[in-house]
Amino acid sequence: MAIRNVLIVDDSKTELMFMTDLLQKKGFAVRTAENAEDAFRRLAEEKPDLILMDVVMPGQNGFQLTRAISRDPLYADVPIIMCTSKNQETDRVWGMRQGARDYVTKPLDTEELLAKIKALN
Repeated sequence: MAIRNVLIVDDSKTELMFMTDLLQKKGFAVRTAENAEDAFRRLAEEKPDLILMDVVMPGQNGFQLTRAISRDPLYADVPIIMCTSKNQETDRVWGMRQGARDYVTKPLDTEELLAKIKALN
């Protein structure tokens, strides 16, 4: 399945703008959410091909949200890439255990992120 529609979940407007601009220039359709509640609303509107997930957010964090999405039969097949400033190996392992397919750290290396997205195709 080709990845075309991406949902970015991040509470930072700066990160949302940066990632949206990057992906739109590469031909992706992008929608955004600033928290878990927004993310579930966006998921219900249109199922994305990929979710880029921040970890540190108010309310439900990205680890919890990744676990909830990856265990929901409606969305379990949507790959999630964690995009976070949490760069410890334990964070990476925990993110993958919650259901993430991959993990990149901020500040984002755009080529690395695009390569990881391409690898999912």
